[in-house]
Amino acid sequence: VHLVESGGGLVQPGESLRLSCAASGRTFSRYAMGWFRQAPGKEREFAAAISWSGGSTRYADSVKGRFTISRDNAKNTVYLQMNSLKPEDTAVYYCNTIDWGKKNPLDTWGQGTLVTVSS
Repeated sequence: VHLVESGGGLVQPGESLRLSCAASGRTFSRYAMGWFRQAPGKEREFAAAISWSGGSTRYADSVKGRFTISRDNAKNTVYLQMNSLKPEDTAVYYCNTIDWGKKNPLDTWGQGTLVTVSS
């Protein structure tokens, strides 16, 4: 599956952003999807996941209560609404198909979208 992330940018602490991930090349609605992020100098980490139907979601403790993942299977797109952003949320954000149990990515990475939270 080919993945294209967008929506990143520079925001101040406390502000919001909405990321989008457009998928193509496979039946999108059959797969759980996840958002991952990689902060400068750190390894890529899991942030959020959504089941193929959208009925179940999972979040890393660091984003729980602030981020919301959603999907539109008709548009082959998954979203990440990020509220109350903190400087530690600064990272390149990637989407991917995901192993629901292990929270591991399954496909080739896209280019990601950079989120910078700074005053």
